[in-house]
Amino acid sequence: MAARYLLDTNIASCIIKGSSPAVDRRLVKIPMAQLAISAVTEGELRFGAARLPHAARLHILLENFFLRVETLSWDSEAAHSYGQLRAALEGEGQPMGNLDVMIAAHALALSAVLVTNDHAFARIKKLKVEDWTKVPR
Repeated sequence: MAARYLLDTNIASCIIKGSSPAVDRRLVKIPMAQLAISAVTEGELRFGAARLPHAARLHILLENFFLRVETLSWDSEAAHSYGQLRAALEGEGQPMGNLDVMIAAHALALSAVLVTNDHAFARIKKLKVEDWTKVPR
């Protein structure tokens, strides 16, 4: 089964650090096979860890996360989606950071729900977004 949820960097970070009980509660309800991260997110996480070379515990937590969650390659379909999305956002006068656009484009190409608590993604009309840090009403 293809991933249904693509975890944005901020949500992956919450999972790795165990910093959000709401995310943890939601996470246990989702089969691991339905979760993935973009290779772009992996790069962002590895960059954050590289900036803290002496944070041994963080490096262990990060590698354990990568063992459990599939990293999806950023492929030609994602690149096509990226070109269209970035042009549309800039045409609307609402550009976003390139890495965020790449992650959103990847989710669109996969028809996956992007799990994030970054409200900037709400501007992307066709993108399905869920914020697992919020307690459901």
